Amino acid sequence: MSTNLDIKALTPRDITARKGQAPLVSLTAYTTPMARLVDAHCDIVLVGDSVGMVVHGLPSTLQVTLEMMILHGRAVRRGVERALLVVDMPFGTYEESPQQAFRTAARLMAETEAGAVKLEGGETMAETIGFLTRRGIPVMAHIGLTPQAVNTLGGYRVQGRGDDAERILRDGLAVAEAGAFAVVVEKVPGALAARLTADCPIPTIGIGASAACDGQILVIDDMLGAFTAFRPKFVKQYADLAEIAGGAIAAYAADVRERRFPGPEHAFADAVGAKRPANGA
Repeated sequence: MSTNLDIKALTPRDITARKGQAPLVSLTAYTTPMARLVDAHCDIVLVGDSVGMVVHGLPSTLQVTLEMMILHGRAVRRGVERALLVVDMPFGTYEESPQQAFRTAARLMAETEAGAVKLEGGETMAETIGFLTRRGIPVMAHIGLTPQAVNTLGGYRVQGRGDDAERILRDGLAVAEAGAFAVVVEKVPGALAARLTADCPIPTIGIGASAACDGQILVIDDMLGAFTAFRPKFVKQYADLAEIAGGAIAAYAADVRERRFPGPEHAFADAVGAKRPANGA
């Protein structure tokens, strides 16, 4: 990360002030090079616990550890200058009590220099959100489909259909009242997302929740088509990096096997005036 003092980093208060204004642009990032690319175009950069599945090959986010989030948070911090850096709190590190959540969040922010943390849950986490925000820790909430609760939700299903819509609305208003500066709304019907966005005083950041939200977020590898076998319906794929990379690797392998690489232009010449060994080796 550079130290350009002319760049004003966005704060949680800046994000909240964008409610109803130009849509907020958000993406995940897990490495320094990708963070630099994302930072040039985004308002929020999230070090999501999706890193467990995308980078480490885990079956879900439930196996992600606090140490993994700190490692990737530090890496992304080096590449972010302007965007607000938010780091996910992993499963099992905040649900037990507000005190446990504070210890986790304080460590995350101290060791990654993040501007905020994100946790999953609506009404059930309102007390914890209030506890954190009153102690100086900005919180982004996450409602709707919450991947850390996928086992109790019965899979990665759309949330908020029928009578369940009222639960989503209550969750959104509860986290806002508790002090969250924004809320991610995942995989809910578009009409519900529009209603929640109209009623909720903080920005809604949609993922599979229609363009009615105050902003959008996607997992970077999903939208780039990079090495992910499954692409959710709500993802628009803007590139196919897996195909490009696969083609490049195949071409490299063929060149090596046919001794086309390395060529003369990739080799080093003898130093001027250097003597060759007497045996001609």
